[in-house]
Amino acid sequence: MSALRSRTAAAAVTLLFGYNGLVIGAYAASIPTLKARFGLEAWQLSVFFICMGLAAIASMQVSGRLSDRFGARRVSLAMLPILIVAILALGLAPTLPLAFAAGMLLGVGNGGIDVAMNAIGVQVEQHRPKPIMSFFHGMWSVGNMVGAAVFVLVAPLLGRDPVATMITTTTTVAVLGIAATATAWRITPETAVVAHHDEAGAKTPIPREAYLLGLMAIAFGLGEGTANDWSGLHVTQIADVDPTTGALGYTCVAAFMVVIRLLGDFLVVRFGRRAVTTFGGACSALGYLVTALGSGLPVLLVGWSLVGLGIGMIAPQVYAVAGHTAGGRGLAVVVTFGYATFLIAPGLIGWLVGTIGIQATMFVPAVLLSGLLLIARIMPGREPAAELAATETRP
Repeated sequence: MSALRSRTAAAAVTLLFGYNGLVIGAYAASIPTLKARFGLEAWQLSVFFICMGLAAIASMQVSGRLSDRFGARRVSLAMLPILIVAILALGLAPTLPLAFAAGMLLGVGNGGIDVAMNAIGVQVEQHRPKPIMSFFHGMWSVGNMVGAAVFVLVAPLLGRDPVATMITTTTTVAVLGIAATATAWRITPETAVVAHHDEAGAKTPIPREAYLLGLMAIAFGLGEGTANDWSGLHVTQIADVDPTTGALGYTCVAAFMVVIRLLGDFLVVRFGRRAVTTFGGACSALGYLVTALGSGLPVLLVGWSLVGLGIGMIAPQVYAVAGHTAGGRGLAVVVTFGYATFLIAPGLIGWLVGTIGIQATMFVPAVLLSGLLLIARIMPGREPAAELAATETRP
């Protein structure tokens, strides 16, 4: 174990974020193969996503409370073997019921580690002179892209056999998980136990700010969910290009999210969390306005790039402030708001697309994200880097 202020502690959190992203990237790349392998209809795939999402949401609530009671280190380390077993089982599942069970197990592991690793990240940041949460989230995005890239790179080696590619990819990720777990066990720092009782022993309520941060999470959850699921189709239809060219829409979103998250901590030190979050809301809202009003491939790609640039700034700051002000319980509330919205977004946006058209639908996330310009006032303003951790409210 390492001290919270050490570089080793930061490396441990980076490892947790990176491996979680790796697992989810491999899973996401395997979804088309999973659909074809078991002949899933659209409604069956939707049920699979819902079951996995509900398992993740339940795990988030438990993980937040356990992180406060026993320490986020223990919860994070407990989730790693669950992720390993789940991704391996998903790749090897011979029947649909086993695949569903593996998906729900993956939801448990993903939801649990999402809250716990963010809780560790918050405590590590509190012991450092400068913010680091954006970097951690950037490493998740890098891991996510690597997980998908493993699938893409393995496919030609196996004659583009989708089932063999999926099994090889998930097995590779599981093996890497064993090494990640062994390393994390040695270097992940011990975290503080957070009490939620007053001097009389009564349970203290979750701070009101956590629910306002939850509203912010709803906005960026819808914005990110829409970008993930509809950017490629939007570009394909509105620019009238083939699907492979249309995929540049999501490529722009993902690439700019990674770039801004790697730069985000510098921006927080320079301008403060409030300014960064406000600019992120304005930038992503502007991006959605461009996608709703623009036409032509270059213009639409600029719009989706602005969406990725803006949304990539928001989540790390919202989660960091939630952890600072409300501990694991409050962080679980905020993460659940964002995650639940992320799950609901594809269905909601799909209904709107069928009702008013795909381009007009883009006004919806634009309006919600513009609301961040008002709610972001609850975020801390610009502070000297050395005083940032000490001056933020703690549970």
